[in-house]
Amino acid sequence: MGAPIAIVVVSWNTSELLDACLRSMREDAQRGLAEVWVVDNGSADGSQDLVRREHDWAHLVEPDRNLGYGPAVNLAAARTASRWLVPSNADIELEPGSLQRLLDVGEADERAGVIGPRLILPDGSTQPGVQPFPGVVDSLLRNLSLYKVSRRIGERLCLAGYWDPDRPAAVDWVTGAFFLVRREAWDAIAGFDDAQWMYAEDLDLCWRAQRTGWRVRYEPSARVHHVLSPAAAKAFGDAESRALRMFTADYAWLRRRRGAWTAWSVAAVSIGTLGLRAAMLSTLAHVAPRRFGAGSRAARSTLRRHVTAANTLRVGSRRARRARVLRG
Repeated sequence: MGAPIAIVVVSWNTSELLDACLRSMREDAQRGLAEVWVVDNGSADGSQDLVRREHDWAHLVEPDRNLGYGPAVNLAAARTASRWLVPSNADIELEPGSLQRLLDVGEADERAGVIGPRLILPDGSTQPGVQPFPGVVDSLLRNLSLYKVSRRIGERLCLAGYWDPDRPAAVDWVTGAFFLVRREAWDAIAGFDDAQWMYAEDLDLCWRAQRTGWRVRYEPSARVHHVLSPAAAKAFGDAESRALRMFTADYAWLRRRRGAWTAWSVAAVSIGTLGLRAAMLSTLAHVAPRRFGAGSRAARSTLRRHVTAANTLRVGSRRARRARVLRG
């Protein structure tokens, strides 16, 4: 009988981090808890040789191109038959016992389809790895800072300082750096959507899992260290560029899964409320630049990202209209 868990690590040009990642998984692999697969998306830093030389116990898959994150996980998952799957970034390290803890939580709840751990950032803080599904109401609450009026709103939005990272909970979705997925749930939704090349693939998987009756859970006693975005930084540049890509992916997801009206409504609410906030902070920054200057710049930057990302919805609308015309 094979290992109950198949971990699929997606790698791209982060060999040192990949080495540490695999070392943290070796004990679980040796004791038969997990089999480990590495899908290398065309690295040019010797990652493939590292796996062959230092981690020959792991299965190495080398596609002929950069598949993106979700499609790479799908490729390896199709080659396994384990009861559970773990999509994993290469920039994580498991604390001992964390994988077993996730499995214990999943086995104890027959409707748990996805279980996410606590993600620990390099400074020791907990990454905001739990989020609500995006929508009009949540955008309004977030962008008007109404969570400052009611702690319950901040908890609903899973914001740092309001959401309790020490409390296990059923949640909307968990960050895809590392989480456990029940094979039955994975098969019910056919894994990751290949159209979601990178960013929002975790949001999309959890959304579809819940739509088919599975629960998504957060388990803080399972601890996973996360460096956060080294491969994305190499591929896409600075934090501003990466944030824009994430915003664009979120809007594309909203349009595909929740419809054009919802996507445009979220864009309108976000741009409208952020515009008001940016204008207010800009005025205050003229009066007290030291106190409000940084906030004003941050608000304008976030507003620009939303405007740019929302403009991509126009492209989607034109494509949809052309498709309807071609279909007659």
